[in-house]
Amino acid sequence: MSLLGESLVRTDAMGKLTGEARYTVDYEGKDLLHGSLLRSPVPAGRIKALDTTLAESLPGVRCVVTAMDVPDTRAGWVLREQALFAREQVRYEGEPIAGVVADTPERAEAAVAAIELDMAETEAVGDMETALAENAPLVHPEWQSYQPASGEDYPRYGNIASELVADSDAVDVAFENADLIVEDEFTSNRQYQAYIEPKSAVGIYRDGRYIIHTGHQYPFNVRDRVAQYLDIRPSQVRVIGHAIGGGFGAKLDTGLEPYAAILSKLAGGRPVKLVNNRSEDMLTCPSRENAIIKIRSALDRRGNLLGRELICHMDNGAYSGEMAFMPSVIFHLAGSVYKVGNIRVIARLVYTNTAPTGAMRGVSGVYFCAMQERHMDHIADKLGVDRREYRLNNLVKSGDALLNGQVLNDADLLRKGFEKMEETAPWSQLNKNKKTWHGIGIGAGTWITNSMPGSVQLKLNEDGSVTVVTAANDNGSGAVSMGVTQIVAEHFGLSADDIIVTMPDTDVAGYDGGSQGSRTTHIVGRAAGIAADELKRMIYDVASGLLEANRDDLEMINGKVGVVGYPDSRIPLENIAMAATWSRGPLSASGSYTTEPVPYNPGCASGMLFPYFPTPTYHVHLAEVEVNPVTGNVRVVRYIVVQEVGRVINPTGVRGQIQGAVAQGIGHALYESLRIRDSRYLERSLEAYRLPLAVDIPEVEVITMEHPHPLGPFGAKGVGEPAIILAPATIACAVSDAIGKPFNRIPITPEDVLEAIIEKEKQR
Repeated sequence: MSLLGESLVRTDAMGKLTGEARYTVDYEGKDLLHGSLLRSPVPAGRIKALDTTLAESLPGVRCVVTAMDVPDTRAGWVLREQALFAREQVRYEGEPIAGVVADTPERAEAAVAAIELDMAETEAVGDMETALAENAPLVHPEWQSYQPASGEDYPRYGNIASELVADSDAVDVAFENADLIVEDEFTSNRQYQAYIEPKSAVGIYRDGRYIIHTGHQYPFNVRDRVAQYLDIRPSQVRVIGHAIGGGFGAKLDTGLEPYAAILSKLAGGRPVKLVNNRSEDMLTCPSRENAIIKIRSALDRRGNLLGRELICHMDNGAYSGEMAFMPSVIFHLAGSVYKVGNIRVIARLVYTNTAPTGAMRGVSGVYFCAMQERHMDHIADKLGVDRREYRLNNLVKSGDALLNGQVLNDADLLRKGFEKMEETAPWSQLNKNKKTWHGIGIGAGTWITNSMPGSVQLKLNEDGSVTVVTAANDNGSGAVSMGVTQIVAEHFGLSADDIIVTMPDTDVAGYDGGSQGSRTTHIVGRAAGIAADELKRMIYDVASGLLEANRDDLEMINGKVGVVGYPDSRIPLENIAMAATWSRGPLSASGSYTTEPVPYNPGCASGMLFPYFPTPTYHVHLAEVEVNPVTGNVRVVRYIVVQEVGRVINPTGVRGQIQGAVAQGIGHALYESLRIRDSRYLERSLEAYRLPLAVDIPEVEVITMEHPHPLGPFGAKGVGEPAIILAPATIACAVSDAIGKPFNRIPITPEDVLEAIIEKEKQR
């Protein structure tokens, strides 16, 4: 019986249920030391004096480390701009200035408090408006000296960390000839990933190498960044993965790992553990960036789009990480759902003296889709046409191209998604039966299945089980414990219990691009399939000798190999494994895969660091909300997702990822916000940060569209990310519909709702 499409229990469920799963914070040992970091108390300033004498003299303190004790190097995913410790200047509140190692966490924290720090606070660039102003202070006066990690530079200047520009004179002509021009400005605030497990790491310096234990989404990225910081070869760093208590993108770049590594070396090689408390984690988290998008569209009298101008500013914070890629994402999204005609796109990443922003589920797509769907509603209202019908009339079709020239071969799935939604929730009926203070929103989206290379080694064990050696990890999604496990089991006709998946280890496994962008099942599952085909070839070679049969006449069914048409000839895999081990040697095979390059026009834009939109998936969402006109609270009473998934490997896993993504989207739309005042976060605890509760989240109605991808494992594409990109969009449209006033800001707070209601009453 096939395991594909079966809701098998994830293989790591019992360990997490019983507490047997080991997280980084569970690491213990008799020689374990503890670290703590002195972080900048100001968002911008110059270090005048740093005296560690008292801290070093405290009982139980092993060492105190500053910038003077580490290599004077800079590291970065895209741009090498960030030092391990601030040397002269600090650029955000929370930036590390010194580190302490002591016998206990309490003594380490006491030593940090004893460090005498004298700083001269300087003018902070607290927001993008200030950063972009003429003669604004530069967050990085020495920005020209920073070297791109790849060696190839890209547009950046002043407080602009990265810029993409795609322009055409035809856009100006379109606006000159327009019968109607519709303009909007959309703003979105920062969102904290709010994982259960704050960041932690254990570093061990031994035999000239650094061993790092961490629950991280991208172990090889940790290896490479630590090597940059410490000015060593990547092979001198070994990263061992642990269970991850959530990440949602925040654990893609390094956090505490390089500090744990260098502190261990300077403490004599003993293991050093660093653990963020929740306030530290929120203060320094690479949250979803805040953004401001201005859009204007030129239309003829029939509503056809003649041209569009899109200007997007994204807050980079003080350092870039992977954020330099984000303007490219905006560019691809701009033409991925609706026809846009001639278009000008200017997307800028802006330095500010705030905590660096970073990846969060649905990078850049969440606020872009919210802006796009609100703008579509605005155009429809101006034209006096139905919102859903206007979208259908402007959908891209199969054969249409993105702005980079990449052809979308299966874009007709968008229309199919609308049709599926109509079967479940007829649009005209919903609007006809709509009650007072109820609103309905609908939206469509296209999203990527991130590429990045992946690799798998499969070992046939002597008991007939199969071990999967990979650096891919399970960031809570089940992509490994369900997806990859079921894919491997399917290839050999085994049960999921017969598949053993190792934890990531950069010394043992081949390179993997990390748990990000819905890539794991698609990329690693494909690599596993390639390895499985090779391992099966080896198995058939051995079995053909045992059965005295031609290998082309053999088949594998339920973990046994036999001659086609002769059920009694079947030999269990354990017998084949034992025979191979003592004759030709143990059987193992490797497979590697990365998405094949897509044809595109490299000259379509400047600053396009992310050149194409790999393995797209297509989605339609509908939300129904209820507004309380007295309190301003908004309740999502119904939410429906139509999602194209390629092939469903595990229905429970797919449903869980969609439900969770929508829950995070509802949080971003109505509750969550890291607010900034004077370059500092106001929210510094989960108590202050408004997360939605279970009672605030409806049961999401999930409709999957299976459209197997020819290169995916059994046709599977990405699943985990896409559902979040449309949730704030459809909710914002629904709230605007309920009140009859536009909401072009996320999150939509009760105060915003009441203000809109009052304003509407005044206009009557």
